[in-house]
Amino acid sequence: MKRLSQIITLIFLPGIVFAQSYTLSGVVASSKTGAPLSFANVRVLNSTSGTAANIEGMYEMRLEGGQYDVIASFIGFKSDTIKISLSNSLELNFSLTPIVLELEQVTVTPGINPALGIMQKAIEAKNRRNEKINDYEFTAYTKGVIKTTKEIKSGDRSVGFDIGTSDNSELKITGILENRSKGYFKRPGNYKEEIIARKQSANFPSTINTLTGGRIIQNFYTDDIRFFDREMMSPISDNALDFYFFLLEDSVAYDNQKVYQIYFEPDDKSDPGFYGRIFITDESFNLVKLDININDAANPGGIFTKVNVFQQFLEFNDLPMPIDYRLFLEGNFIGLIKFGFEINSVMHDYIINREIDDDFFDMAFITVLPDADEKDSTYWGNIQTIPNTAEETFAYRRIDSLEAIPTTFWDSFSFLSTRTLINDNFEISGPLGLYHFNRIEGNGLDFGLYFNSLLNRRLFGSTEISYGFADEKIKWDVNASYLLGDYRTNSVSVSAYDRLEVLFGESDEYNVLLPTLTSLFGKYDFKDYFYSQGFKLQLRSEVLPVLELGIGYTYRNDKTAFLNSDFSFFNKDREYDPNPPIFESTINTINPSFRIDFRKYIEDGYYRRRTARGNSFITFSGEAKISNNNIIKSDVDFNIYKLGTFLRLNSFGSTRLYTLAEGIWSNDALPYQMMNALPGNIPSLGQDNTYRTVDFAEVFGDKVFKLGLEYDFRDEFFNMFNLPVLEDLQLLFTTYFNAAWTSISDKSKELNKNLFVKEPTEFIKPLYEVGFSIGQVMIPLRVEFTWRLTHRKDNEFRFGINSVAF
Repeated sequence: MKRLSQIITLIFLPGIVFAQSYTLSGVVASSKTGAPLSFANVRVLNSTSGTAANIEGMYEMRLEGGQYDVIASFIGFKSDTIKISLSNSLELNFSLTPIVLELEQVTVTPGINPALGIMQKAIEAKNRRNEKINDYEFTAYTKGVIKTTKEIKSGDRSVGFDIGTSDNSELKITGILENRSKGYFKRPGNYKEEIIARKQSANFPSTINTLTGGRIIQNFYTDDIRFFDREMMSPISDNALDFYFFLLEDSVAYDNQKVYQIYFEPDDKSDPGFYGRIFITDESFNLVKLDININDAANPGGIFTKVNVFQQFLEFNDLPMPIDYRLFLEGNFIGLIKFGFEINSVMHDYIINREIDDDFFDMAFITVLPDADEKDSTYWGNIQTIPNTAEETFAYRRIDSLEAIPTTFWDSFSFLSTRTLINDNFEISGPLGLYHFNRIEGNGLDFGLYFNSLLNRRLFGSTEISYGFADEKIKWDVNASYLLGDYRTNSVSVSAYDRLEVLFGESDEYNVLLPTLTSLFGKYDFKDYFYSQGFKLQLRSEVLPVLELGIGYTYRNDKTAFLNSDFSFFNKDREYDPNPPIFESTINTINPSFRIDFRKYIEDGYYRRRTARGNSFITFSGEAKISNNNIIKSDVDFNIYKLGTFLRLNSFGSTRLYTLAEGIWSNDALPYQMMNALPGNIPSLGQDNTYRTVDFAEVFGDKVFKLGLEYDFRDEFFNMFNLPVLEDLQLLFTTYFNAAWTSISDKSKELNKNLFVKEPTEFIKPLYEVGFSIGQVMIPLRVEFTWRLTHRKDNEFRFGINSVAF
């Protein structure tokens, strides 16, 4: 009987709770003009309940029945308190009276700015406040609004829209995200947030709805604020007085107390930072409001035409805490894409210093609860939100009606795409993915069918088929992966294939389109090839939050490929290089692997997505290939071991150091095609994480060590010179250093002695090269200058162009 009563209670409790709470809503406006007071504060006296109005002055709160003193306040206006008895949903409008305070006469000492004394006290108040806070929790509601000129198209975890030749249309709301979350913080830097409920316009996948107000509310009570992946100084940072210029503009009324209105901007306009107005209370010197923008130096490529941050604070337990966060962003990408983005968050129900246990904070800093997507209109009607504006209400209706219209094949078709979307789960090859050319196959036709997110977003795969007219062979490749676990952290992958492989393909950083173009127009095919048929089976599992283990089995039968085509549009007198022979064999390998990743992750309701959140991080990985004739009937016995690490280390400003190290070792006789090559390049081109003075597939071995160091100055390097022209160009500057050691064992040389076209190059004495690159924020290519420091020959200096297009 007791068990039955518990079940009944669980079933009916949500309805009981909702039945005891009511909506208090209304508009806060000026008594003088009748104009709505955007983002006015509305709170309940002597409680942690409160909210902020939307841009139209509309507010909404959820309260249990009872007697309340409700206060509405807005800077520059007299606060108004109304006593209410709440037994049903109630509309309560406020009409606030403007107050003009005369700025008191300030005694100005020569050489002393009166605003500096106020700001010094504000910084001290910030530090006292932070010292008093050990931990806290809160509830937040966040609404994200996306604005574009064209309708949005979305996938499982991505959103896109069409690009035109120019974009002069007016922005309109084309997507809306809403969620309710619970946030937790504990010093020094523990943070976690749980998304309780979320909904979005019909054109958005739920998996991208993880942007919560709690992730950013602490920005302006910390010293450094990350904006566009750049650290910028808060106006109440400990060092703010040395970085910003402050000007006392006015004294205004707020919550029946005097508040200083202070304008600020960076002393040096070439330094990335904020400018705008902050509001500091007269007695406590707490920050109560800011309305600020980023300056031109912080605007990457000048892409943004507006970046405005608005935030307010109220005291809870005598400690100022954020009650809202508003971000208004608009931009125009080189005249082709106009866009806008808004975040509106309200925070309430703070519980401060309740001693949250350290074990509560794990690797997931955002978790979407299992039933977050199942909340219905009844739930959303009984929680505290930000009322929709008229524009948002209209946008919801428009988007829902557009999504109800069936899409056609031509809606997603583009002549410049490699894939064409059929529906949310299926794609086929696009125009740029239907053809390729190389000297083995000649003209080749390709077709692929790709599927994703089937069976509750667990099944992914593809089927590809191609035909070469010169070698007259059909190639095919079938892949499928099934993801297991609540957050799909385990996987089973299988593939079978009969295809043309790129020799040393693991080191190939170029796409398939580039050799097609160089062959057809320059009669230069820089890749070598071989035929391979076989299958793979791979199991992976996240056994610990930072550790993934894998085990796999591979069967492959490799055959030499021969030159079959001499075709090219130009340079017809030139001959293609011969394609090298390989060690023809049948190879079976067992493949254990591991990966260690210390980055925290977002549990978005379906997947775990790791993100550095702009912080430094390091990863480690390793794998082995074990081939044994006695156990798995392989033609060649060998073991290959690979270990690698990647480090991102943040430095001063927005600069950072990247380190990539990898070692491959085998003491056995390796088939030619199983060796590892240094990732090289072709003349006048370069790619990240490659050796610029090494030709493509030029240097290989069965023992290889690679080290790459890259220091990305971004635009900080040229800003240091304080030259207006260079600063305005926002040039990017990167330096890099690469080192390599390679060797081929006598066993491998003996096994492949009849296969090497020429004597292989070995770097027993390490190769060193150093260089730098210059680019621009808005242009997707960089020019590179590289010098070889050892093994200097004809290619001791290289000039190259680095672009993602290659």
